Amino acid sequence: MKKILYIHGFASAGSTGTAASLRNLLFEKDVRVVSPDVPVSPAAALPFLRQAVADEQPDLIIGTSMGGMYAEQLYGTPRILVNPSFHMARLLTFRGLGNREFLNKRADGAVSFKVDKQMIAEFKEIEKGCFSGAKGDEIALVWGLFGKNDPTVHTQDDFTRHYGKAHFTVFDGEHRLNDKILKNVVAPLAAQILSISDGG
Repeated sequence: MKKILYIHGFASAGSTGTAASLRNLLFEKDVRVVSPDVPVSPAAALPFLRQAVADEQPDLIIGTSMGGMYAEQLYGTPRILVNPSFHMARLLTFRGLGNREFLNKRADGAVSFKVDKQMIAEFKEIEKGCFSGAKGDEIALVWGLFGKNDPTVHTQDDFTRHYGKAHFTVFDGEHRLNDKILKNVVAPLAAQILSISDGG
């Protein structure tokens, strides 16, 4: 059985419908999708995810938005970055501080969290590590998927500057994924990568 580690976006949770849809789409291909709740604190999130990779040994990592930014730094494993938000600190500064509600149910029961100056400072620090491993054989392990009508995140130039255009795709969609894009774009690419990594 192949395994995917799915990393959700900001204010979301492992219970997101995106992970559930991927499970349904890839179930018949004998693929398991693991989707944990990512810690709200960026300083805690990246070590948590690195430990998850060590524990789960996924064959593929898929990260969306903020999750794509984290996934980029999980070097050594094939990764799909969907609308990766490489500039979370800037985005949150623009949107302002304050309480936010989670978009999906968290395992610990939390329903809200706070965006404060410390969180933004932590994102700034974490973002310094973006692309630090984007060289040599690592470049072939990363795919970028970008919605052409994404109103939120615009990081296509960041991606192509470091990873080139060999694994760069623009799809007809926005920032958030829907079942159609998952079925026609994300799941087929995941299946293709898993097949390639298996030598098939």
